[in-house]
Amino acid sequence: MFYQLYELNHAAMAPFRAAADIMRFAYANPLNPFSHTPLGRTMAASLEMFERTTRRYGKPEFGLNQTTIGDRMVSVREEIVWSRPFCNLLHFARNVPAARGNDPRILIVAPMSGHYATLLRGTVEALLPSADVYITDWIDARMVPMTEGTFDFDDYVDYVIEMLHFLGHDTHVIAVCQPSVPVLAAAAVMEEANDPLSPASMTLMGGPIDTRINPTAVNKLAQERSLQWFSDNVIMNVPWPQPGFMRPVYPGFLQLSGFMSMNLDRHLVAHKEFFMHLVKNDGEPEKHRDFYDEYLAVMDLTAEFYLQTVEEVFIKHSLPKGELMHRGKRVDPAAIRKVALLTVEGENDDISGVGQTKAAQTICVNIPEDMRMHYLQPDVGHYGVFNGSRFRREIAPRILDFVRQHSRSAVKPPVPRVIKGGRTA
Repeated sequence: MFYQLYELNHAAMAPFRAAADIMRFAYANPLNPFSHTPLGRTMAASLEMFERTTRRYGKPEFGLNQTTIGDRMVSVREEIVWSRPFCNLLHFARNVPAARGNDPRILIVAPMSGHYATLLRGTVEALLPSADVYITDWIDARMVPMTEGTFDFDDYVDYVIEMLHFLGHDTHVIAVCQPSVPVLAAAAVMEEANDPLSPASMTLMGGPIDTRINPTAVNKLAQERSLQWFSDNVIMNVPWPQPGFMRPVYPGFLQLSGFMSMNLDRHLVAHKEFFMHLVKNDGEPEKHRDFYDEYLAVMDLTAEFYLQTVEEVFIKHSLPKGELMHRGKRVDPAAIRKVALLTVEGENDDISGVGQTKAAQTICVNIPEDMRMHYLQPDVGHYGVFNGSRFRREIAPRILDFVRQHSRSAVKPPVPRVIKGGRTA
């Protein structure tokens, strides 16, 4: 009944939250003389803190309406081009000048690990000027009726394969964090079947390919607990009146509590500083609002997908051991021969430790040396692998270069192997 109690608490707080919001506007209104005093700003800040800490954060918007191509600003239109019960494929259609040649087609596979695909807004934004970008927009499991059936690891792999078939020849795939395993599995399944639509290149970023290497706190938790413990303690049924009523899920609010507890002191300090900025009225709070509006927006995962991922990736290490199965058949990374491989890691990553993603280079033994590269970005954590200034300045250009060099419709010059921090060998 824990999920039901959470929903009841949220509903019970609704009138208090609405009242706090109204009072905040009154105290913050510049026409109210009291709003210009320290006491008035303190009251407004306190009311905003209450409203934000009791709110449920909805799915954010990408809001990418334009991008710069060359020296021109062009419009961008977001459209759903492929849809299944648990995922939509979004295309960021650019109003590209007619004289411009074809840019590489990139499929970004966003993580299904609690946050919405909009967490990769910065990733999309950095690639848009130079690529035709698509992204997986996973659907909150609490919004999917039971009549649509289940969604597990096998289904995830199938979705990736279907999307690659839909996008067609010479598509490049980027997997950010959690989907590194199913994306590699999808590539292996397609290559073993001699599928002509297998991706031209595969970029794995901060992914748990082999969590036995430099295990983090997240990895150790999975090792310390049995699968039955996860099933008993974190799996709950979606309450009425949600569309997914009675669907077993790993609730988003539980995932969020785990995210927050990993760096609780940092979040407490951030909220304290937010409060002080509100009282001082110095214009800084907007950065805090933007970050936490995204960070606190979470979605439910289907129980079967979550438990299978915990078991196969974090407990049994099935992929690096050669024991991962898809639809009853063993996934063989050695079957990958024609898909170029780029692995990217962050030096300070506390979610996927250094070496865990690079392990893909070891298990994909038959990819030619001139079709593989590894890059370790100094001075970034997990988030910095796919977002932020260093991603835009140092990682994204390398991804785009790699993608261009391994386009199946282009001449391929020799590719240097980047070992660390931009050093090549």
